[in-house]
Amino acid sequence: MDEETMRSVLLEMGEKARRAATELAVCPADVKARALSRMAQSVRNAAPEILEANARDLAGEKAATLSPAMIDRLTLTGGRIEAMASGLETVALQQDPVGRILSETTRPNGLKISKISVPFGVIGIIYEARPNVTCDAAGICVKAGNAVILRGGSEAFFSNLKIAEILNRAAVESALPDGVIQILPWTDHAAVPLLLKMDRHIDLVIPRGGERLIRTVVREATMPVLKHYKGVCHLFVDAACDFQQAVGIIVNAKCQRPGVCNALETLLIHRDALERFAPVFCAAMRENGVELRGDEGFRRVCPDAKAATEEDYYAEYLAPILAVRTVSGVREAVDHINTYGSRHSDGILSSIRENVDYFLGRVDSSCCYVNASTRFTDGGEFGMGAEIGISTDKLHARGPMGADELTTYKYVVRGEGQIRK
Repeated sequence: MDEETMRSVLLEMGEKARRAATELAVCPADVKARALSRMAQSVRNAAPEILEANARDLAGEKAATLSPAMIDRLTLTGGRIEAMASGLETVALQQDPVGRILSETTRPNGLKISKISVPFGVIGIIYEARPNVTCDAAGICVKAGNAVILRGGSEAFFSNLKIAEILNRAAVESALPDGVIQILPWTDHAAVPLLLKMDRHIDLVIPRGGERLIRTVVREATMPVLKHYKGVCHLFVDAACDFQQAVGIIVNAKCQRPGVCNALETLLIHRDALERFAPVFCAAMRENGVELRGDEGFRRVCPDAKAATEEDYYAEYLAPILAVRTVSGVREAVDHINTYGSRHSDGILSSIRENVDYFLGRVDSSCCYVNASTRFTDGGEFGMGAEIGISTDKLHARGPMGADELTTYKYVVRGEGQIRK
């Protein structure tokens, strides 16, 4: 398709989304909730169709070039489809985030000023590989009263089209306005720059995928962007902690799904804990097939580890590789995280309260953990039902984003003829 035709179709989609968003903004909460429940059941009923579409994607030429981590993100199973449906049902049951009175005041002249939560309007979602994002993003946008324009990756093209078709049909059958859920019908990369210039039609764009995609979106978008570039997540093993528990947490954080943004990438170990902790930790990593890259201090007690480079401490491996560094204490650990980290998810494994307090007060990350795995940085695990993505920004939203984070606010000022003197 030539660029002008593509631009014309995108503008039609944008205008349709804007009309739908205007109606959805005043849609009663119970209508949205019923629509989300119907969307969930429709996904469940259409599981064979979704799996068939996903099989086409997995058999495609693009899939043959993907890494194991990306294949894992692309693959749907009956369990993952059920999780998509359950996520929609959880979102349906949540309190509606639209129309909340955030503050009220009455001025001396009698003006009554209310700060009220409202939808953004139209949200663009650009994402790679994960077809479940189609379901999560659509559901959360609807809950927050926003129309959504989706642009999934070419590797999941058939899965995304099928899921979006099912969701849109269920939404319209539930009396939501046509155009509330739309997806770009092509894989052509030329569509993305065009979409990112539609600031008259799209109020906010959220990219989900690799760092290269996200930086491209940030560079080219003419509307606000909510994002995280990468997940360089850390855990710090303090001098005093439950070492057996710590090993279990590290195995979960690194090994459960190494290819996701909340997986552990660097482990920091207090030097006073090294001799007691390292043998058990290294054995667990060998058992799980994890390649270790460490500093000189760590390699003295774990000689089969490779020598870590400076670049290793900045790396988001998304693979069974873990960088390890020994530190003198919590202060050095915090300095390392704030220097090399990505402000995503970082934690301390400690039984020393003052060290925990120091860590929580000074680590500049969207999610800070105490004696728990970083793998919980996820909208579903935070009780949001699903998530629209993770934000490491500091303006508007931070951490896992659910329906609440897809609203903004406006001031409503009521008077009785007041004029300014």
